[in-house]
Amino acid sequence: MSQYNPPAAVKKGRVVELEITDAAFEGKGFGKIDHFAVFVPNTAPGDLARVRIIRKRKQYAEGVLLELLRPSPNRISPRCTHATVCGGCTWQHIPYEQELRFKRQHVADHFRRIGGFTDLQPEPVIGAPDPYHYRNKMEYTFGDRRWLTDEEIQSGQDIADRDFALGLHIPGRFDRILDLRECHLQDPISYRILDAVRHHAIENGLEPWNTRQHTGYLRNLVIRNGIHTDDLMVNLVTSRYDEKRLLSLVSYLEDKFPEITTIINSINDTRSPTSEGRYRKIIRGPGYIHEHLGPFVYRIDPDTFFQTNTRQAEVLYDTVYRALDPAGVKLVYDLYCGVGTLSIHVSRRAEKVVGIEMNPHAIRKAGENALDNKTDNVFFEQGDMKDVFTAELTGKYRNPDVIITDPPRAGMHEQVINRIRELAPPRIVYVSCNSATQARDAALLKDLYHVERIQPVDMFPRTYHIESVAVLTLK
Repeated sequence: MSQYNPPAAVKKGRVVELEITDAAFEGKGFGKIDHFAVFVPNTAPGDLARVRIIRKRKQYAEGVLLELLRPSPNRISPRCTHATVCGGCTWQHIPYEQELRFKRQHVADHFRRIGGFTDLQPEPVIGAPDPYHYRNKMEYTFGDRRWLTDEEIQSGQDIADRDFALGLHIPGRFDRILDLRECHLQDPISYRILDAVRHHAIENGLEPWNTRQHTGYLRNLVIRNGIHTDDLMVNLVTSRYDEKRLLSLVSYLEDKFPEITTIINSINDTRSPTSEGRYRKIIRGPGYIHEHLGPFVYRIDPDTFFQTNTRQAEVLYDTVYRALDPAGVKLVYDLYCGVGTLSIHVSRRAEKVVGIEMNPHAIRKAGENALDNKTDNVFFEQGDMKDVFTAELTGKYRNPDVIITDPPRAGMHEQVINRIRELAPPRIVYVSCNSATQARDAALLKDLYHVERIQPVDMFPRTYHIESVAVLTLK
């Protein structure tokens, strides 16, 4: 008889040996103790590990890795020393090819378990040419409470620089910042700029923000680069405008990094943790950068939403474009269109595209993007989707031949799904960053629609996130 009898054997605080047999969603390893599921970050299928149980639920438990007793033969050394701590990358310890297989399986599992599509198999994931250096934007945070490593804590020594950090939030901790010493997600110049800003700030006594007392000067460092244009933006977010301090830092950066094309100071003088700022000042350059997606060019301001993986965004958009009839369609509705990049991208294969978006700033940018790219067959409507996507809208433009929908992670509102059912367009192209809610929504349409294919696209290598495009055709 096994020494483990759930739930008694799986108590919070207990240390157990666990064989990791699979990779679960969110990048956690999965194993069982007497049929009781345990999820452990930073593990890989094939690992035999010593694990401490830190959380117990009715049907599963969560643990932390203490020691690898027998590493998986598929395990590799993470490129980054912060890989197991910062939360930015969850799968640096497995080969990229295996990561893609896990992601495909996760999409398949969601459509099978949540959607009830038992015979549906997604296409192989379209992976990135390089799983590193793909992000065109990184947002770093200043803080006066640096996250200390286990080694630092156990040393018992006084830590001289514990009151200054520039890096990423520790997962689940709004007040603790991991002081980054490397990062491989953006172009290497991004980290070099971060390191230079940190050095200048410490040398010149620039105070980092305190999230509890709401004091300090430096709040965020946001770096954006044009993958196809080589434009490079540095946006320093501070609690106030301090010309003397700011210009000293700007001069320092300009001397070290002539590649920088624009520098902005965004001022966030509120308690909100946002990096957008209540207002901003353009210090050097035009205050924006340009980027290409396919044949189209976009102007990106500091607060503009833009797909963070430019090259894979082109793959994603081309996947949607190919899902339309090659002979062209008369009318496409693009739900949750954001700043209109996908609407504009598919406009070459449609007589007319209507984009709908709730965010007024995004819809203004969408109009500007359409104007800049001379796409006169794209139109935009602003408002909450469930309030705008109505009979009044279809009375204005007529019923669509194709609906493209790219909702938030929570998926589509029930009223939106019901409206799609009423319109019953011949084709739906559903783009999602959360295949669980995508599968749920597809299930609500499956009496009317056949899921023709699902194409996952890896927009965020070395993380558990996966984008998927589901093509639905009317039965």
